[in-house]
Amino acid sequence: MDKKTEELRDIFMDVTDEETVTEKQAETHGSLGSEEKVNERLRDVIEEMRGRYDFGTSLSDDELATVVRQFSAGKEDNEIADELGDASLGETVFRARIDLHLFRESDTDAPFDIADLKDCLVSEMSVADCADQLDTSESTVRRYQRIIEAKDEARSVNQQYTNEFENILQDRELSDRMTQDIQQDGLEDATEGMESNVSF
Repeated sequence: MDKKTEELRDIFMDVTDEETVTEKQAETHGSLGSEEKVNERLRDVIEEMRGRYDFGTSLSDDELATVVRQFSAGKEDNEIADELGDASLGETVFRARIDLHLFRESDTDAPFDIADLKDCLVSEMSVADCADQLDTSESTVRRYQRIIEAKDEARSVNQQYTNEFENILQDRELSDRMTQDIQQDGLEDATEGMESNVSF
């Protein structure tokens, strides 16, 4: 076996050695990238929101961090509920999302004109009177009232918390991409100029 072949074999042994790769990954993911660091940053934002707003959710901060991650990944509420381990939590996830200022366009698809509900709220009508006027249930009025209030909260702080969630998760994705690029570049540099048709 010539010198180049030995070097190439050593490179492949290093790359495929599970313990070595795991150690390198742990080191590379240190600051921006580690899952625990990302979760910690998400929980910090969630805790700040809890202190500022009246959260109606029964989910823990860790579960809310999962809601943020899965929402950012494009998952629907029932899919997020599955991720939390209970498919029946769809409505709970919905309420948590609203508390976290994570909105979907469909959130305001009410069975009445949402502007009419806003008029009721401005007029300080009771939920019962508002439901009568809109010909809907009180629970439906409360649902869309909470959405309107949460959107007002988000606007009042210029979508601060939504942006913070996005920045944290983008940092994670950027770190992953940088890690992959560094590892790929390192392998390409190490194998550059070597013969590829070798046998071990």
